[in-house]
Amino acid sequence: MGTPVLTGLLGGSFNPAHGGHRRITLFAAEALGLDETWWLVSPGNPLKPKAGMAPLKARLLSARKQARRARIVPTAIEQRLGTRYTVDTLAALTRRYPKRRFVWLMGSDNLAQLHRWKDWRRIARTMPIAVIARPGYDADAMTSPAMAWLRRYQVPAASFRKRGQWSAPALVLLRFDPDHRSATAIRRAHAGWAEALLGEGSKGAHEPPPVRDRLTFRMIRPEATA
Repeated sequence: MGTPVLTGLLGGSFNPAHGGHRRITLFAAEALGLDETWWLVSPGNPLKPKAGMAPLKARLLSARKQARRARIVPTAIEQRLGTRYTVDTLAALTRRYPKRRFVWLMGSDNLAQLHRWKDWRRIARTMPIAVIARPGYDADAMTSPAMAWLRRYQVPAASFRKRGQWSAPALVLLRFDPDHRSATAIRRAHAGWAEALLGEGSKGAHEPPPVRDRLTFRMIRPEATA
């Protein structure tokens, strides 16, 4: 058997993707010795309102721009898998890619609310979790119900780099210089970002150009048929 490909998974709406996403991904990849990271651009987050959510095509294109010249693969594979919840997505990915070793990447803001996620303990048992510090959320994360359960499984980042010793549950906490960029601020400053991205290459046509997923090689379907 060959050496497994260590793959980070960072999920989110990427509405839009920005330099902060890229920076935390590259930081985590270096700290954990990852071969690459997949950005799971969500068709729809059950915990986030649909109002103000740009089309999936636009969000995927924004992720591609931020992922240039890096070992980052933006994908809308959840649309193909038909999964809505993280626990189902991770189970499907581990079945679909048995030669990869996955680690779930999340910000400390997500750790603070992880106990609200569907079957969150099963998520922790499916693959290791690496939590990246985010300004303003650390206190809530460290005192959260999920952290109370996960604390016994905490391991140093160095153990993740030993490829044959991965197991789950496992939690590693990563700390780096805070990055204050946010998708909310970008949307406020550039309200038309999605339309601008979808208009690139459309050559005046009313319909935006088709977008092919670089992981599944499938065309991105309109949300109405997703």
